[in-house]
Amino acid sequence: MSSLRTVLNESLIIHPPGFYIIGFETFSYISVYIIFLAFVYVVTLVFNILLIYIIARNHCLHTPKFLAVVNLAVIDVILNTSTIPSMIKTFLFKANFIPFNLCLLQMFMYYTFGTLESYALAILAYDRLIAICFPLRHNSINTIRSMSCIVGLTWCYTLGVIAFSTVIMTRLSFCKSVRVFSYFCDYAPVFRLACNDYTLQASVASASSMVNLMGPFTFIILSYVSILVTVFRMKSLSSRMKALATCIEHLVLVAVFYLPLFSIFLMGLYVRSIDPDQRVLSLSLASCIPPCINSIVYSLKTKEIKTRALALVHRMKTSP
Repeated sequence: MSSLRTVLNESLIIHPPGFYIIGFETFSYISVYIIFLAFVYVVTLVFNILLIYIIARNHCLHTPKFLAVVNLAVIDVILNTSTIPSMIKTFLFKANFIPFNLCLLQMFMYYTFGTLESYALAILAYDRLIAICFPLRHNSINTIRSMSCIVGLTWCYTLGVIAFSTVIMTRLSFCKSVRVFSYFCDYAPVFRLACNDYTLQASVASASSMVNLMGPFTFIILSYVSILVTVFRMKSLSSRMKALATCIEHLVLVAVFYLPLFSIFLMGLYVRSIDPDQRVLSLSLASCIPPCINSIVYSLKTKEIKTRALALVHRMKTSP
C-alpha cells in the first residue's frame, strides 16, 4: 500500500491514501434507510432555504431573533450536506473509500457545524431570556449588532477549536487497519486506528465534547430556570401563557437535538452490549434528523414565518 510519509519530531508518520467507511455492515435494510436519508436531506434543503429566503426578503423580520434563526438554518444545511450525500455514495453505491485529506475535511465540517448547532440553540435561548426577563430593556440589550457579535464569536471560536482538533490528527501514524466503523470519517473511530500514541487526540475529543455540548446545554437550562421564575411572578395567567408560548419552538428543537445524544451516551455507559450497527444507526439519526426538523418547526410554529410562507405560496399559485 502506497503511503504518504512525512517526518515529524524525528519520528516517521505514515498517512494512508485513505480510509474505508464500513458502518452498517450487517444492516439488512440499508438501501431503504439511505433512501429515507435522501428524503430527509431534500426536506432539510427545501425548508431551510425557504426559511432563509423569507427572512432575507422581509425587512420586518430583520430582528435579532430571526438573525439567530437564519444562523441555525445555515448551520443545518451545511451539517447535513457534510454527511448525507457521502452516506448515499458510500452505502447505496458501495463506494466506501475516502481519501485521507477528504476524510479530514469531512471530519472538520461535521464537527464544526455540529458544535455550532449546539451554540445556535444556546443563542436562541439567550434571545428568549432577554425578551421575557428584561422586556423593557429588550430592544436596547438584544440588538442586531449585539446578536451579530455573539453569532460571530461562536463561529470564530468553533472554527479555531475544530481546526486544531483536526490538524493534530495529522500527527498520527496509520500503519495497520484503515477500516473506519462509522457512517462517516468520525474523529474517535479514526484516531483509534493509529499505531502511535493518541492520548492528545482522545483528551481533546473528550474535553471538546464536554465543553461544546454541556456548556450550551447548561446555559439553556439556566436560561429557562430564569424564564420560569420570571413567568411565575407574573400576575396574569394570560401573560404567563403568552410568554411560555414563545418558547415552544425552541424547546422542541432543544429536545430533538439533545435527548438522542444523551440517550446514546447513557446507553453506552449502562448497556454492556450494543449492536454496532444499531449504535451507528442511532448516531446517524441523531445527527441528521434535527437539521430537518428545525426548519419545519420554525416554519409551522412561528406565526411571522408561517404567514409569509403562505403568502409566498399564494403568489406563486396566482402568478401567470
